[in-house]
Amino acid sequence: MSRLSHRIGFGPRPGEFERILSLGFDRASKELLSAVSTYNPDQARALGLSDLGTQPKPNTPEIVEYAEKKRFQLRTMTLWWLDQMVELSNPFIERMTWFWHGHWATSYAKVDEPLVMFEHVNKLRKNAIGNFEAMSRDMVLDGALIFWLDGQRNTALAPNENLSRELMELFILGVNRYTESDVKETAKALTGYKVQKSSGLVTRNVKQVHKGAISFLGTSGSFDALSLTEFLVKRSDCQRFIPERLFYRFVTSNAVLDGNSRIEGAFSSREILPTIQALVASSYFQAPENSQVRSPIEWLIGILRAIRVTPSKFERPDYLINLLNGLGQRPFFPPNVGGWPADEAWLSAASTQTRISAAEYLMKQGDLSPISQLPQSARVDGLANWLGISSWSERTKLAFSGAIKDPQRLAVLAVCSPEYLVNA
Repeated sequence: MSRLSHRIGFGPRPGEFERILSLGFDRASKELLSAVSTYNPDQARALGLSDLGTQPKPNTPEIVEYAEKKRFQLRTMTLWWLDQMVELSNPFIERMTWFWHGHWATSYAKVDEPLVMFEHVNKLRKNAIGNFEAMSRDMVLDGALIFWLDGQRNTALAPNENLSRELMELFILGVNRYTESDVKETAKALTGYKVQKSSGLVTRNVKQVHKGAISFLGTSGSFDALSLTEFLVKRSDCQRFIPERLFYRFVTSNAVLDGNSRIEGAFSSREILPTIQALVASSYFQAPENSQVRSPIEWLIGILRAIRVTPSKFERPDYLINLLNGLGQRPFFPPNVGGWPADEAWLSAASTQTRISAAEYLMKQGDLSPISQLPQSARVDGLANWLGISSWSERTKLAFSGAIKDPQRLAVLAVCSPEYLVNA
């Protein structure tokens, strides 16, 4: 049940873990996987995100105001997304949007346009538990993704293979399921696409488009971005690859999904929700050995949900953004096209000290009443229910014993414990 709460969502709010325990695994998983879409096509406008136009020249009065607006918009959309993760009673759609953000990893560090980057992630939100082919069609013509992978530089006379390579290797088919010749040929189908940087508008310059058929992966014909994507998604390698990635992120990074599993079979129509349902219902999901180290975003959002802190209303919202940045997992800033690392990569001496300091500060600001109002004899079990932990080790209980009279210290120890850092 702890895995349901933390991997399908971002951890429980006070009282929620006890409730899903009372439902039992089947009913609880059905409920958590039945989230209502959070997609709003007008969300960018509602947040005040706008096309800021061409960047003014350096050392002009206009550049100061432009830079300030850009920083403000980036901050606004970041806090809004963190709010969504924390405040939604069922954040499954946002959990899946976060997964796809790491899969179609595109970074603001290069895109450098708040509106364009937000719309990229909002397309992922729209398709988060829908059809993967529809998502892929949206992505291959997405301004942020094209710009991130230099697709706007790909012309018939000067081919650029970045987008074609990652489309096959990281997004749709997987490693070693294509050849270098396939990369060169599919790049021709992606020629001529142009991005208006400030708005993300994608057009195609017919003068820069490759003319004629291309040959790749055993087929020949005329292809553009959409027909190429549709062809790739229909391949059996795609049916294998996407369940592999879901398995890697939601089950374990230390094993490989068995071939011809029910999870893979559930993806035969390229529908995402049935695939997740099959994954959660599988023996892999509940196998004791398939533990996962909690990533920084999972760790922080889980704490904020527990202590009832809304990021945008926190006394120092920028502290939260800077904390995630320092821990290496800031929204809209994946480190590279491969996305964020997993499991043990998040464990280091430096990150441990940062988490302890952050936990001490956060617990001073949050609502600890679910623990402070309990009699001291009930606080250890209360911590488990509050944070969604199945059980504490004897060693952790021993650490708790010295802080049982101090709810704040007790909470810090709990969220920095092995049981909270590693979702078993």
